[in-house]
Amino acid sequence: MSTTGRSDGSTPAASDIASRLRAAEFVRLVADATGDAVAATGLLATALEGDTIAHQCSVVPVPASAQRETDADLTVGVGRHATDADITIGTAGPPASSTALAVAEAFETIDYELALAGITAAGAVPASDTLAAAEARGIERRPGVAVPTANLEDGLAHATLVYAPFSGDTDATAATLTALDSAETDEETQRRVASMVAFEVCSDDGNAPQAAEAVERFLRPLATVGGRFETVEGFGDVLDATARERPGLAVPLVLGAVEPEQALDVWRTHGQRAHEAVSSASTGRYDGLYVVRCDGDQPVGTLARLVAAYRSPEPLVVAVDDSEAAAVAVEERDADLGSRVETAARRVDGRGGGTATVGRAQFSGDPTAFVAAFREVQ
Repeated sequence: MSTTGRSDGSTPAASDIASRLRAAEFVRLVADATGDAVAATGLLATALEGDTIAHQCSVVPVPASAQRETDADLTVGVGRHATDADITIGTAGPPASSTALAVAEAFETIDYELALAGITAAGAVPASDTLAAAEARGIERRPGVAVPTANLEDGLAHATLVYAPFSGDTDATAATLTALDSAETDEETQRRVASMVAFEVCSDDGNAPQAAEAVERFLRPLATVGGRFETVEGFGDVLDATARERPGLAVPLVLGAVEPEQALDVWRTHGQRAHEAVSSASTGRYDGLYVVRCDGDQPVGTLARLVAAYRSPEPLVVAVDDSEAAAVAVEERDADLGSRVETAARRVDGRGGGTATVGRAQFSGDPTAFVAAFREVQ
């Protein structure tokens, strides 16, 4: 059965959200387990803290039920639908972090680094006015690649924003960098590393045409002196990995209660698992659909995202393991993908949900039965 719940109506204006938050005595923020949703939750929580408004934050991965018995008089669904949500942001249209940033501006508690990390984790391009405002506060583009660590070998091997022949393999990454003679970290070396990554991605026969566009988002990252991690996009990658691997650590991370190295360990584990899944998965191609199948318990959300960005020859990707599935649209679609996943999951006695562009499902039967059900749902 489906347990995610859906709220009606479009996202209200940021000023209306701010007014409703200020009028509340106790606010519950319930986020999906994604980097964007967690970043947006951090922005809203900081705004509420600044106005001494009582609040509670939780990360509940789709398709688990987000409904809870609480004393909250206002519940905000962040990046996910929830039956009891009074406000929902980030399920259609702009990323949750974009809306949360606008709300935070009304509270005068602005964290552009966190907002941009969330926006880029959602795979979106930040608005020009947001970039201009961030630049005025010292966040600028620099040469190089969007990794969270100063160590390029570590960063390139584990980053889930790129898929290249060396991804997930520290030895192969080290050999590639050694051949490049990239021991220094000056701007010229950063440019050479970026060029190498672009070449490796674009020359990989297994990658699809959209890989060239995807890798562009990995180059010339945003960064600031004294930032939480080496780059803003790298920060977003760590947030996304932490939300998926260790949901309970995600909000403390954005609020500064988790040491960066602890989060990086989670990110390394997640990146290794995701890249191994891409390499080992079996695939099936149908009209308009690319299916990626793995055994065991795999990070299907990140797997589906990587395959959609770099490998899929079809406009829609479904990644499945023994008990879960994730769907990601390669390109914008008119249909609500989360609803399609929810319907397919219900047909195999599972549960599902999602947003306009991503969906998640859990089931206990044969994964091929879910794929068949998904193909039947239009």
